[in-house]
Amino acid sequence: MKKVLLASAVSMAMAGAVQADGHSATYDFDDKGAHQFVTFKISHLGYSWLYGRFNDFDGQFVYDAENPANSSVNVTIDTSSVDSNNAERDKHLRSEDFLYVDEYPQASFKSKQVVVDGEGEADIIGDLTLRGVTKEVTLDAELIGHGEDPWGGYRMGFEAETELRLKDFGIPMELGEASETVEIIISVEGIRQ
Repeated sequence: MKKVLLASAVSMAMAGAVQADGHSATYDFDDKGAHQFVTFKISHLGYSWLYGRFNDFDGQFVYDAENPANSSVNVTIDTSSVDSNNAERDKHLRSEDFLYVDEYPQASFKSKQVVVDGEGEADIIGDLTLRGVTKEVTLDAELIGHGEDPWGGYRMGFEAETELRLKDFGIPMELGEASETVEIIISVEGIRQ
């Protein structure tokens, strides 16, 4: 679940930049319209999948159309906003066994490098800080689309994913071999500023 924060990943917003020529700008995440998601998926004992999300996060990406490698992304996640559709489980996820939100109320991701391939996809490499631990992670990102919206603005959207090892971020809970890693999927829509 911690990887979700990484995802704060959210860095994916940069990956598809290559295809959006001529739209260099700073884009704020559309948190008011709720067109953004940080979700996670982890195995439950190897028998089923547990899905969840973080309801409260914000960020911004800078897209450089002429040199996509100069693009960047920053994301901040409120770890107490974890939501797995079960109040008791969410209470446990907020505890010292997992996210330890009393001590670490935020997770963040700050990109350091964007590597674009020839197909409009990119690897966004950056530092994810979760539960007080900072590690370099790579988000596999792709541009979903961009263009004018019905309200006179301009939007760009990306999706990215990564996989995190719980132990790498100091999560002490032992869930078994099938649950050592968590998949993070980030989908964001940015509004040009």
